[in-house]
Amino acid sequence: MQRRYTGLTAAVAALSMAATLAGCGAGGGSGDVTLKLVAADYGSSQANTSQKYWDGVARSFEKTHPGIKVDVDVMSWKDVDREVAEMVADGKAPDLAQIGAYADHAAADRLYKVDDLLSVATQANFLPLLSRAGQVDRDQYGMPFASSTRLLFYNKGLFEKAGAQPPKTWDDIRAAAGKLKAKGVKYPFALPLGAEESQAETMMWMLAGGGGYRDKTNLSYAINSPENVATFTWLKDNLVGKGLTGPVAPGKLDRQPAFDAFVRGDVGMLNGHPTLMDAAEKAGIDVGKVPLPSPDGEPRPSMGVADWMMAFKQNGHRKEIGTFLEYVYQDKNVLAFSDQYDILPVTSTASADMRSDPRHKALWPFLEELPTSELYPVGRTSWARVSESVKKNIGGAVAPGGDPDTVLSGIARDAEDAAADE
Repeated sequence: MQRRYTGLTAAVAALSMAATLAGCGAGGGSGDVTLKLVAADYGSSQANTSQKYWDGVARSFEKTHPGIKVDVDVMSWKDVDREVAEMVADGKAPDLAQIGAYADHAAADRLYKVDDLLSVATQANFLPLLSRAGQVDRDQYGMPFASSTRLLFYNKGLFEKAGAQPPKTWDDIRAAAGKLKAKGVKYPFALPLGAEESQAETMMWMLAGGGGYRDKTNLSYAINSPENVATFTWLKDNLVGKGLTGPVAPGKLDRQPAFDAFVRGDVGMLNGHPTLMDAAEKAGIDVGKVPLPSPDGEPRPSMGVADWMMAFKQNGHRKEIGTFLEYVYQDKNVLAFSDQYDILPVTSTASADMRSDPRHKALWPFLEELPTSELYPVGRTSWARVSESVKKNIGGAVAPGGDPDTVLSGIARDAEDAAADE
């Protein structure tokens, strides 16, 4: 059943607007305006739903900006991108959407450019990697809202019992997994290549193996590159083929069941993010964290993830949207959201605050990886189709009788077809 929470605005609008937006969207306005924001829910239940965060931000904003109301509707991640797409198709686009993808809306000329909304200072405060990822044809439309990186997690207790060492190379991963299996660990290395989020697991391993979804120019897909084929051949021969990935075939194992198994103490190693770290530690798991090793132990980029804020032009509320976004991206609000959901900040100043605060020490390893991480090619409208092909097919690359080159070449053909339609 779809979960949906409707936010209540807190302030009664005054007769005129007092706020002035700095930068390109500068200028006041007259009369009452209600902004509609649709946002994704980062909480795991109604007790910690993001609705509470957004209602708090909206009420605080309205107290100092009479004349602008903000109505927030928070939806499950399973529904929110689709719901926003349906609103747009029905001619009822929200003013703002905080969701997973912006490129399709930007390509259809539905979005304001960030230059038209934010002051230069606010734009410059976004982490450069994330600002670049929000661009289409060198214009920024996607504003980063939340970010994360992925690290290799290992269960310190299980490692100690097995006499295993934290891995520094792929051979170390194989050796540790063998020792864990010998001690009866259910999933020595959990490898979720099922449909839920296998595009992420795939990218992590591709990057570690010296490849990735794109070629060195970042202009073309390179999914069946020699590096990527070698990576999945290694996984097939050295982990899956040796029975080191557990009782569920990787192509049938989704991310959430793998994470749940880690929290139960049934997993020796897997790739994880800060939210899983927090859940596992609350369950009593002593979590070790290292970057996913490369074959030779040399550093490689980790995978970064970003979620996006975007502003629709349909309702014509550019000035009011810009005023609200200037408030949203103040450090106090960015850090409050990061604190609540163990998410990395998207601005330089908030990141510096987190890095200097010992209360956030557990997140420092993730922060260290973010500046050099690599994100999905979210600025390409073809990415959604490529991602779906990966989810549907990648498990076959490591299945018994499967051929990594054949599977990756099939995904590459799907990518070429999708890119041709851009």
